[in-house]
Parts: sequence; C-alpha cells; structure tokens
Amino acid sequence: MKIGLYQNNPTFGEVEKNVADAVNTISELSADLLVLPELFNTGYQFLSRNEAASLAEEIPGGFTCRAMMKLAKEKKMHIVFGVAERKGDFVYNSAAVVGPSGFVGLYRKTHLFDEEKLLFDPGDTGFRVWNIGGATIGVMICFDWFFPESARILSLLGADIICHPANLVLPYCQYAMPVRCLENRVFSITANRTGTEKRGGKKLLTYTGNSLIVNPMGQVLKALDGTGVGTIVLEVDPKKAKDKRVTTRNDLFEDRRPSLYGPLMQ
Repeated sequence: MKIGLYQNNPTFGEVEKNVADAVNTISELSADLLVLPELFNTGYQFLSRNEAASLAEEIPGGFTCRAMMKLAKEKKMHIVFGVAERKGDFVYNSAAVVGPSGFVGLYRKTHLFDEEKLLFDPGDTGFRVWNIGGATIGVMICFDWFFPESARILSLLGADIICHPANLVLPYCQYAMPVRCLENRVFSITANRTGTEKRGGKKLLTYTGNSLIVNPMGQVLKALDGTGVGTIVLEVDPKKAKDKRVTTRNDLFEDRRPSLYGPLMQ
C-alpha cells in the first residue's frame, strides 16, 4: 500500500489558491492514502472566532471538501485533510476523509491548543476509524498527539495507520510520534506545515515542518525538512500493524489490565 503526505505553506485566507496548490501537487502523485496538514486551506492564525467562522466550510458540502472528493475520485486514492468546519452556530477544527467513492468520514479535534479554545468548539465526534480497503485508518489532529490516550484509543479500535494532520509550533511531536507508534504498533503519518504567521499584533508563529512517516517499530521511514514544501510517498505493509507481540509471551493489547487503569478515567 502506498501512503504519503503533503507538507505546505499556505497563504492565510486564500482558500482557492491553497486548495489549487494542493490539487496541482497531489495530481502528480500515485498513492493509496495521502494526508494533508491541519487547516491546510485557510492558514492557522485566526484573529477571532468570527474570522474562523467566515473561512469555515460545511462538510462535505463546502468548496474544499468538494475539490478533495473530485481529486480523490480522479486519483483513486483516499485523502485526509484538515479544515475549519462550520455546523450551524458551531465552528470546529476538523479533518475530513474522502475517497474514490466520495465522502468517508469526519473527525473533530478533541484537544484544542492554546488560542484555539477562543476560536473553535471542542470536538464531539470522539475518535473514529475507517476501513479504506487496504487498511483501517484513524485520525487525530495536531495537539491530540500530546495525549497518549488518543493514539491508544485509535489503535484499540483497530487502526493500522494513524493519520495526523498538524500545524505544529512546539518542537516535541516529531520526537514523540515514534513512541506513539512503538507503544501501539501502528504506522503514523504526520503532515505538518512550514512557514510563519504573524497577524493583527499576535505573536509570531513558526511552524516546524519535518513531516514524517513512522512504522510500528518506532522507526522514521522518511521525513521532510523544516522549511520547504514537499511530499512523501512510500510503500508499506499495513498488516505489520496487526502484530502486537513484543515477545512470545507478551502482546501489547492482551497484556493490558484495564481494571487497574481507573485513574485514567477521572
């Protein structure tokens, strides 16, 4: 199975341009599954909730989702991408999953980061997985990685590959994702952005790039640098994520003892 990612540097608010850039780049790729960054079509540094709402779209009826569905159909691939979603009076930091047959599913970010709490409503979907034919995929968005429960729940639900749209500004995630993959024996695709944003007197945000794909042994299969726009496509065997054995006597999931994990639920 060919999996990959797209690392971009969007121009804030120029949705049509950012989507066109993505479509033009992805059109040249051959992959079964491709992950795009968080809020790839709008940029990240909104000045207010009203501004976020004005650039948010309905899913799957909005411009970006329709463009991605068209691309997925033409390229016969599944695409996971981050967008601001408008649902009535609610505004979510969301990721959509589309494929050759159209819209597949939606995830709304569970753990909002910093000023996102002033812009978006907390996600209400919970963590979800989808079978896309060659593998089962799950989605978490950016800061969700900081909570090991996110990747563990997706893995327990059967995810072979964790798709991770991101706009990372802290330096930790790229070091942590190998741990998330090792402790759950899954693949991960972290699609980050690059560039900077400084709008309306807010602090400068510098995005760390270094998008990466990690295997179930915690090995980084390939990563991009921290500054450029680029893509990765490589071939993996999702079946390797089914093997949770550490030794002949130890299985990561069978050895769990949920009856002793009560404090995690408090």
